Amino acid sequence: MSYKEKARSIFKSGYNCSQAVVLAFADVMGIDETTATKLSSSFGGGMGRLREVCGAVSGCFMVLGALLGPEDPTDHDAKMKHYAIIQEAAAMFREENGSYICRELLGLGEGASVPVPEKRTEEYYKRRPCDEYVAIAADITEKILKKYNAI
Repeated sequence: MSYKEKARSIFKSGYNCSQAVVLAFADVMGIDETTATKLSSSFGGGMGRLREVCGAVSGCFMVLGALLGPEDPTDHDAKMKHYAIIQEAAAMFREENGSYICRELLGLGEGASVPVPEKRTEEYYKRRPCDEYVAIAADITEKILKKYNAI
């Protein structure tokens, strides 16, 4: 199963957007599923349903940071190169979807949503294309990791 299909399947099993992307790559990152689930749990719904940066994109950034991020806090060149990679991933997602902001992707108004997650029903999946955003973010993550020989 491809990473994008794995992430889509994880999302459809009930995990949030960020968790779906991070869990799809947990084995590559060398972390267990519980750690991956908890680490990425706050980023669903555009960061705790604040509808800011798409959770799938945040998950992508977490995976890229875990596998390509700099270790030395004083290495400014490494930070610069890593931020360029993150901006590349964001640009790829925005180019394909028009934005990487949750509320814009979902056609919602300004501001946070109530903190209560919606029930995952067939109607939810018809209204919310989040499984597609999860698949796209996982695909971008895989492409960048391959580009930098991290997988």
